[in-house]
Amino acid sequence: MSEVPSAIDSAITAPPQRADEIFLEGPRSRFDELITLFRVMWDFLRGFRVLHFVGPYVTVFGSARVKIDNPYYDLARQMGAAITRLGFTVMTGGGPGIMEAANRGAKEAGGRSVGCNIELPFEQRPNAYLDRCVTMHYFFVRKTLLVKYSYAFVVLPGGAGTLDELFEALTLIQTGKIKNFPVVVMGTDYWRELTGFIDKMVATGMISASDLKLIYATDSVEDAIAHIETHAIKPFGLRRVTRGRRHFPWLGERSLQSVTRAS
Repeated sequence: MSEVPSAIDSAITAPPQRADEIFLEGPRSRFDELITLFRVMWDFLRGFRVLHFVGPYVTVFGSARVKIDNPYYDLARQMGAAITRLGFTVMTGGGPGIMEAANRGAKEAGGRSVGCNIELPFEQRPNAYLDRCVTMHYFFVRKTLLVKYSYAFVVLPGGAGTLDELFEALTLIQTGKIKNFPVVVMGTDYWRELTGFIDKMVATGMISASDLKLIYATDSVEDAIAHIETHAIKPFGLRRVTRGRRHFPWLGERSLQSVTRAS
C-alpha cells in the first residue's frame, strides 16, 4: 500500500518551520520533490548572498540554553572579542546562550558579528548582537553554511546540536572534504568524558592516533587564539586588507562596508 500525502502537507503550501520535517518524512510526489529542491536551492542562495562578503569567519558553536550568569557565557564572550581582535568575523547559529555571548563579545570589541539562524516550530529569535543574520529553513543548509566560510571552529559546552556540529566539522576535516582548519574545544571539564571517549576510539582502532591532533582543548582564551593564529592565519596566508570583495546589491548581495577583513 502507498500512503498519499495530504494536500495540507504539500511542500509548496507548508510553512517554513516544517521544511525539514516534510523533506525527511519519505517519498512524495514528483512535483513536491521538485518544489523541495527549489526551496533548498533558495535557502542556499539566501545564505550565499548574506555571508559571502563579510568573512572570513571563525564559527563558534555552543548551547542556546546557557544563561548570562553562567561562566561559559563569559568565556564565549571573551572568545568572541579575541577572535575579532585577530581580524576574523565571528559567526554563530545566531540564537541565545553561547551564540549570543560570542556575538556580543565581537560587537563590544568593535568587530563583525554574523548569525546563521534556523526556523523552528518553537520560536528562536536572533540575538541582539548581530550585524547580519540569515534564517534558514533547512538544518543541513545551515550546517553547511556554518562550515563553508570558516577558517576555524570554537566549540563550547552544548547539547546534541553542538555535538552534531563538532563531529560534522571533524568528519569533514578527517575525510579531506575541507582543509585542516583548527577545532578548539573550550570548557574542558564539561568535555572530559567526551575527550576520554575519543581516546578510547583511538585505543580500539576506530580512528587513527593522528586524528587526536584535530582537536585542541583549552580553557585559555590566549592559548586558543594562539592556536588559531598558528593553524589558520599562517598556513592559509591570511592578511588584513581594507578593500572587500566587490558585491552587487541588485542581486541581493550585502557587505559591511565599514569594516576590514582578512583575505
